[in-house]
Amino acid sequence: MSLLELREVDVAYGDLPALRGVSLTVGEGEILSVVGANGAGKTTMLRTISGLLRARAGEILFDGRRIDRLPSHAVVEGGVVQVPEGRKIFPSLTVRENLDLGAYSRPARPHRAESLARVFALFPILAERAGQAAGTMSGGQQQMLAIGRALMARPRLLMLDEPSLGLAPMVVQEIFQTVAAINRAGTTVMLVEQNTRQALALAARGYVLENGRVVLVGPGRELLGNEHVKRAYLGM
Repeated sequence: MSLLELREVDVAYGDLPALRGVSLTVGEGEILSVVGANGAGKTTMLRTISGLLRARAGEILFDGRRIDRLPSHAVVEGGVVQVPEGRKIFPSLTVRENLDLGAYSRPARPHRAESLARVFALFPILAERAGQAAGTMSGGQQQMLAIGRALMARPRLLMLDEPSLGLAPMVVQEIFQTVAAINRAGTTVMLVEQNTRQALALAARGYVLENGRVVLVGPGRELLGNEHVKRAYLGM
């Protein structure tokens, strides 16, 4: 069953098209990866799903209900939460304060203590540094905080935008392992990544986005063997 569905979605910045007739489904309980080069439209797609941008045409449905005209806070309250590219934490606030802000939505507030315990179990370093200013942590720790803050909102669908960006390889591996653990615990994951090899290896299915269009769809490991993907994204 599809948890999220995009139907022929068009998005533009003024007269400049960014997404052109994008159709995509995310099955409940799966990890779906969307890969592509810079400027392919990946972040635009996530921002449109989140309600930060408006589609010019098409429909976006979550759990069978249209969300493409909802304000972003209503999208979050409905269970769709995005971890933005570049993390976008509040650097002057403490780790704990950042996490508490993640549970600001009305449905999440009553479960704040339970959600916090879950985040600290996933990321023990955040518990150790709960009183530390978030901006003083390493890039990898800040990414963990950004994911933890999103989990505080108790998402049904967690959307991650370039979570490996700028991180050391060992930290990237840890982040991907954590994403897999979050999925095993029952959260559907949509992963947008330039790290094509890791993203497709992790995902049940993948989409390749080029110039605002979907050009390939298939099982993640099958796409890793695709000749176009090998040439364009894996340097093979």
